[in-house]
Amino acid sequence: MLRAVRDRSQDVERLADLLVGFGANVQPGQVVGVTAHFGMEETARAVARAAYRRGAKYVDVFWWDPLVKRARLELADEDTLDYVPPWIEQRMDWLSDERAARVALSGASAAVFDGIDPARTGRDLLPYISAVPRVVNARTTNWTAGPAPNAAWAQRVHPDLEPDEALDTLWEEIVHVLRLDAADPVEAWRTRMDAILASADRMTERRFDALHLQGPGTDLTIGLLPSSTWLGASFTTAEGLTHYPNLPTEEIFTTPDPERVDGHVSATMPLDLYGSFMDGIRIEFERGRAVKADADTGADALRATLARDDGASRLGEIALVDREGRIGPLGTVFYQTLLDENAASHIALGNAYTFPVEDEADRARVNVSGIHVDFMIGSNEVDVDGLTRDGERVPVLRSGTWQI
Repeated sequence: MLRAVRDRSQDVERLADLLVGFGANVQPGQVVGVTAHFGMEETARAVARAAYRRGAKYVDVFWWDPLVKRARLELADEDTLDYVPPWIEQRMDWLSDERAARVALSGASAAVFDGIDPARTGRDLLPYISAVPRVVNARTTNWTAGPAPNAAWAQRVHPDLEPDEALDTLWEEIVHVLRLDAADPVEAWRTRMDAILASADRMTERRFDALHLQGPGTDLTIGLLPSSTWLGASFTTAEGLTHYPNLPTEEIFTTPDPERVDGHVSATMPLDLYGSFMDGIRIEFERGRAVKADADTGADALRATLARDDGASRLGEIALVDREGRIGPLGTVFYQTLLDENAASHIALGNAYTFPVEDEADRARVNVSGIHVDFMIGSNEVDVDGLTRDGERVPVLRSGTWQI
């Protein structure tokens, strides 16, 4: 018996409206830059319609074809794999100069790269480019990133289901985690963001000197800068425009001291990184730098990532996630960092955000890199303590529940 395919057109429109109106907060007269992979055409076009309804001057869609990237990874000279055409970086700089809005759609399946040598995939991070963290730190664009369900991604997440059923199931999960099932999704997000930002404020008030994370496979101490503040994913541009860079979002985060990270950590979820699949990640840190890295799958790609530049082996972010969000309780591995990082606490290798750091001298010390790679290290079994400058140990998270 053939299974009826559910009409998702209303879900697509509600998703686009949320990303454009709430996430990126597109303003009349703005240029809007959209990044989308082939297979996301329906959502990308809905985003364009939503942006024009809000008065956008022009919507520019940058299309990315993973199969063309696979051809490069298979056939190009290895020494050319980290080459990035200048115009791709220049486009991002142009969007920055234009004070544009940006919407990035996620949901590309890395299965297209199956069989490629991980050491090669680790050298080609496109469509990610080094201009992204620079523009983010400059706060010149109001932007957001959100999921775009598609058939290939659905099969990656739910391989045991028939294709139509897999896509329907993925859509149901995305509608749930984006709160599109609420009568007013924007109001639902404002309520959740109030709780997230309140948790961030409480962490900032404590001014911990360091955090200690301990659980199965993890015993890690992360030093914090004296003026590091904790934020939720509610950003403000240099012109004062509020936007929400990740939807969905469940985290609070800050910028660590890149020279004070010691111990070992084990990832609690797999990571798909621009075509490289990694699972069972284990990293040891000494004096801030990753000195040993291994993984059950994708170890070569992990090591290639850490060797990308001098800052790639240091931390640029620590983020904490409680158990009150909608992603973690699902128990679904989405194979998309945007979603999976909001299921559990995580750290990021590479470039740091400067805006959570208040003091100019501290800001000059934050980590600089051409990459920013989040991977998940938290779970309800990982305890988080705050360490004060006086040597006091303060419980922060227990079983995923805030203690402060």
